[in-house]
Amino acid sequence: MHIEIVTIGDELLLGFTIDTNAAHLAREFAALGVRIVRRTTCGDDADSIAGAVRDALGRTGAVITTGGLGPTADDQTKPAIGALFGRGMVLDGDILANLEQRWLKRFGHPLPTSNRQQAMVPDGATILENRHGSAPGIWLEDAQGRWVAMLPGVPREMRGMVADTLLPRLRERIAPGGPVVRARTLRTANIAESALADRLGELAGGVNGLSLAYLPGRDGVDLRLTSYSLPSMETERALNAAAVLVREKVGRFVYGEGDDDLAALMLAECGARGATIAVAESCTGGMLGMRLTAVPGSSRVVLGGTIAYANEVKIRELQVAAEDIAAHGAVSEPVARAMATGVRRRFGSSIGIGLTGLAGPGGGTPDKPVGTVWVAVDVDGDVHAVRAVLPGDRGEIRWRAAQLALDRLRRAFAQDTEGAAWTARGA
Repeated sequence: MHIEIVTIGDELLLGFTIDTNAAHLAREFAALGVRIVRRTTCGDDADSIAGAVRDALGRTGAVITTGGLGPTADDQTKPAIGALFGRGMVLDGDILANLEQRWLKRFGHPLPTSNRQQAMVPDGATILENRHGSAPGIWLEDAQGRWVAMLPGVPREMRGMVADTLLPRLRERIAPGGPVVRARTLRTANIAESALADRLGELAGGVNGLSLAYLPGRDGVDLRLTSYSLPSMETERALNAAAVLVREKVGRFVYGEGDDDLAALMLAECGARGATIAVAESCTGGMLGMRLTAVPGSSRVVLGGTIAYANEVKIRELQVAAEDIAAHGAVSEPVARAMATGVRRRFGSSIGIGLTGLAGPGGGTPDKPVGTVWVAVDVDGDVHAVRAVLPGDRGEIRWRAAQLALDRLRRAFAQDTEGAAWTARGA
C-alpha cells in the first residue's frame, strides 16, 4: 500500500511550527508495509487543501491529512475535502453532544458557538474517535476505494488517534505475510560522508538489494539500510546480513545502532568497568557534562567537572602550566592533556577528559581556524589527545566537540590509537 501525507497549516509553511506529524506517520506505517511515497505541506485556505489532496488522490488513492479540524475560520479541511468527494456538510448530533458535555465538565460553561463547527462533517463520513482532544477525525471513501483520513494537527492528539484508530483500520486492509518496510541504522562518529562512501566501496550504493542512505548530523553520519519489499522474517535476516557487511567495511567508526546515544553507551561501559569520570571543559562550557548527566543513573559514574573558560582558571583549578599556555596557546595539545590529567586528579576519578577549542564565530587564525578543537582523555594516567577542525556554527561546533570527546573515550576503551591522529601516549 502506498499513501501520501498532506500536512496543513500556515504555521508550517512560515516555519513557526516544525512538522513532526509527517515523520511520526511515516515511522508508524513503515512497520505495516505501508510506504509513504510523498509528503506535501499546504496552507490553511480551502483551495490549497483541495488542490493538494486532489493531486495526492490521483497518484495513490490513499491520503492522510493532519490539521485544519479546529473551531476557527481557518480550519477548512473538512469542507474542502468533502467537496472533492461531492459531499455537503451536515451536523453530527453525537459529536455535538460529546462536545457540549466535554465543555461543561472541563470548563464549567456551555460550548462556545465557534466550537459547533467541529461537529460539522461531510455527509456519509465515518467518524474516527479522538480520545485525546475535542476534534474527531474523519474517514471519507468513494465507490472506487479512494480514501482520505483527516486527523487533527495537534501532535499529541494525532499520535493517539493513529495508535487507537487509524493503524487498526489499515491493518484490516493489508494481507498478512505481505511485504513490510523496515530499516536498520548504524551510527558513526568522526568520519565524513565521503570518507564513508570510499570505505564502503561497492556497497556505497546499496547492500544486497537494500537501499543505503547517508544521514549526516551533528552526532556524525548515520547509515540507514532500508528494505521495502520483503516479508517480515526475510526482512530481518536481510537487514542483519547487510549490517554485518557494512560494519566490516566501516569498522571502528561505528559506535551504535538505532537511537543509541554515545554518552549513554560510554556511561554503561564505565559502569561495567567500575570507572568514574570527571570533565574539564573550555569551549563547550559544560555541554559534555550535560550530555553525560542527562543519562539516568549517571551519578554512579560522573563525579564532577570544571568549566575552565579563562586561562587563570585552567592554571589555578587544573594545574595547567602557565608556560604551556604562553608557548602554545589555550587551544593546544599540552593544555588539553594537562586539563584531562588535572581534572582526574582534582576529583579522584579514574578518567579525566580535557576539551579546549575555538567555537567562533571570531577568534580564528590561519594556524587555528574556527572549529579547531583539542580533546585529551586520561585513563588512569594513560593520556591520548587528538586535534580536529569541526564544521558548523558555534552551537554545532560545541556539540560536535562534546561528541568527539565521547568518541575519544570509546577509542581509548578499545585501545584504538590508529584512527584520526591520536598523538603518542603520555605518562
